Amino acid sequence: MVKINYGFEKRRKEMEKKRKKEEKKRAKAENKESPESQDGELTTK
Repeated sequence: MVKINYGFEKRRKEMEKKRKKEEKKRAKAENKESPESQDGELTTK
């Protein structure tokens, strides 16, 4: 029977969270740099 390596799973989840956070930060920075791409109105879904 295989023993689950919980330490690795935790580290993998933390790395995934960090990657997603960095992607969001980068996307926000790109949106801030190019305001001409948005018309200034808020859109809701």
